[in-house]
Amino acid sequence: GRVLVDFYADWCRPCMQMNTVLEDFKEVPLIKVNVDQNRELAQQYGVRGIPCFVAVNDGVEVRRAVGMQTLQQLKDLTK
Repeated sequence: GRVLVDFYADWCRPCMQMNTVLEDFKEVPLIKVNVDQNRELAQQYGVRGIPCFVAVNDGVEVRRAVGMQTLQQLKDLTK
């Protein structure tokens, strides 16, 4: 199935600002990954900047977006 992975960190202000947008995001399941606690996973996905949103379908990356996103941009990402 399709999921949206949100790579974030507690010290990242844009990441925290995204939380209000993410509350309204209901398109697909959202998986939040703290990059400080999951460095290997972040490296595996080649995450350089955060917030980093990766749309995954059956374990395969489909699209990604780095930086703050609007709700519509997140919906487009997971279409």
